[in-house]
Amino acid sequence: MTNPSQRKLIIAIDGPAGAGKSTIASRLARKLGYVNLESGAMYRALALRAIEWDASFDDEAALLKMAQSSQITLERSIGGNRVLINGKDVSRRIRERDVSEAASRVSVHPRVREWMVARQREMGVGGGIVMEGRDIGTKVFPDADLKIFLDADPVIREQRRLDQQKVKGPSARAMAAELRERDRRDRTRAASPLVAAEDAVVLDSTNLTEDEVLDRIEELVEERLAGH
Repeated sequence: MTNPSQRKLIIAIDGPAGAGKSTIASRLARKLGYVNLESGAMYRALALRAIEWDASFDDEAALLKMAQSSQITLERSIGGNRVLINGKDVSRRIRERDVSEAASRVSVHPRVREWMVARQREMGVGGGIVMEGRDIGTKVFPDADLKIFLDADPVIREQRRLDQQKVKGPSARAMAAELRERDRRDRTRAASPLVAAEDAVVLDSTNLTEDEVLDRIEELVEERLAGH
């Protein structure tokens, strides 16, 4: 799709949980030969460390100190990013439910987010990245070459997450409730609330397949590379 001589773009994909941004970002990065920087994985890694050290998710000072003493690394692999914290591979563990819930609580603290944003900017400064999260186009890379806000109907997002986790019955209802609470926290937090950047292209994936979403974003990438 791309020519090695072409300049490398910074592509930001934001949106709520269950919109499909992680899968799309991963597939797009592989297709372009770019690095997929997962901001969520970085917050999850920090949340896991807090769990392991029995730190309070509400203690901003302690979480910041923990972040400053952590080396969070994302490594490209065929199956997606490997996530390491202080050299330990935590790729599988950070996807588990307790870490997901903890990450949404850890991420509300302004000073923790400032530290994360600084690290993320360092990792993506040279371009050639696809970064997904909740404040990439508004806070991390406000000058990104292409900004996508990927959304979907809340009911559809809940069902996608339940299907992904293969959860049914009472556990499904609990997970759906957690997703709604996470949406509320993301959209109302004081530091970098979830909102589409003014110059973002908003894509509603409610009635679209992954391939259709990916095709549309690839068209936008080609437009940016062509200078339009």
